[in-house]
Amino acid sequence: MNRNLMSVARKALTKVHNPNSPATNNKLFVAGLSWSVDERSLKDAFCSFGDVTEVRILYDKDSGRSRGFGFVSFCKEDEAVSAKDAMDGKALLGRPLRISYALERARGGPVVVPNGGR
Repeated sequence: MNRNLMSVARKALTKVHNPNSPATNNKLFVAGLSWSVDERSLKDAFCSFGDVTEVRILYDKDSGRSRGFGFVSFCKEDEAVSAKDAMDGKALLGRPLRISYALERARGGPVVVPNGGR
């Protein structure tokens, strides 16, 4: 691969993953939710890791059933890190959770999803 392109990519990754960066990410994307999980039970599952400021589960417009994913926001970034580390892969109501950091999305703009180094 072009050396210049690799250099640009490396700099971009360093910027995104730099712990000294002023931008914090205290919002988690939680996938693999059972249809029976509601916002209260999701909050209860995560509140032991810190101050949960917001819980949101997305629902299907037609059926009203959970779409199987949601978001959990914490007051502090270190609380979100602890929750992600502890809960990723753990079962909640019989289904293993898949947890990642939520990506900010500009309305109408493209979403760039990192591949996790794969």
